[in-house]
Amino acid sequence: MAYTTIDDPSQYHQSDLYTGNGSSQSLTFDGNSDLQPDWIWGCLRDENGGARFVFDSSRGTTKRLKTDTTTEEQTRSGVTSFDSDGYTMGSHADSNLNNELAVVWGWKANGGTTSSNSSGSITSTVQANTTAGFSIVTWTGTGSGGATIGHGLGAVPHWMIVKKRSGTDSWPVYHQNNTSAPETDYLHLDENIGSVDSVDRWNDTAPTSTVVTLGDAGAVNGGGATYVGYFFTEIKGYSKFGGYTGNGSSSDGPFVYTGFKPSWLIIKKSSASDHWKIYDNKRDPFNDGNLNGLKANDTDTESDAGTRGIDLLSNGFKIREGDGDTNGT
Repeated sequence: MAYTTIDDPSQYHQSDLYTGNGSSQSLTFDGNSDLQPDWIWGCLRDENGGARFVFDSSRGTTKRLKTDTTTEEQTRSGVTSFDSDGYTMGSHADSNLNNELAVVWGWKANGGTTSSNSSGSITSTVQANTTAGFSIVTWTGTGSGGATIGHGLGAVPHWMIVKKRSGTDSWPVYHQNNTSAPETDYLHLDENIGSVDSVDRWNDTAPTSTVVTLGDAGAVNGGGATYVGYFFTEIKGYSKFGGYTGNGSSSDGPFVYTGFKPSWLIIKKSSASDHWKIYDNKRDPFNDGNLNGLKANDTDTESDAGTRGIDLLSNGFKIREGDGDTNGT
């Protein structure tokens, strides 16, 4: 039996570094395979910092959201096209400031092709990649707790990020290891809050292989409001969504097994307030104790976020520092 059906992960996810030019530029991924991304998440990382911008091919080019704020969807000259092996960045300063270093993380869904999904009580629009375990879902809320939406993964989602498009609201996050009953709790991607117990996000109902159940909160299901969700299910040998308990050691923290070498890593303390930290092997290709984190919920520069002693290993990652955001006791 094959360990994984994904022989080349760069078919479905890659990171890219570029320098802004203040105008427009076509940018190309350099992985083993060509990658036409459907979800792009990135930020300026140098002197000025800036918004954590999000674009996707389901909502369409130039439709920006920001993970560091509650701001509604805006039209900005950010990603102006999703190309056969990369993307074209427009002139907006949040994503293409002249001479500013930037990073983009890209994921492939279904090449921008969506379909109507009537598995739930709300008809959703889905762009799914079942091989890579990733789907982009859009829907219009009803305001009624217990409403369901189809996600198209054909498997139970392990990580879900939702954002209201048509108004200001936080980014609710579901993670299978958030608490012992993760369907009763939520985190916010735009905030450093710890886990919150509330029925109004996921209606205290675990997601299934076909649908996600929504509460009545405006952040996920306001009447007449529009939403987008980025849903992931674990694919053996390609993606992993887990948890660990810190020990506070400044040199010998936990080893977390994934079964493959991570290229992108996000960590959030769920038991208390602390920032969402993102790491990747593009900005930091070596295990030298200087892995540069970026905050999903803040506009800090890379240097503001600070370096962390985290080694990305062939079968997981090892924490080698005692900071509270990654290794609190």
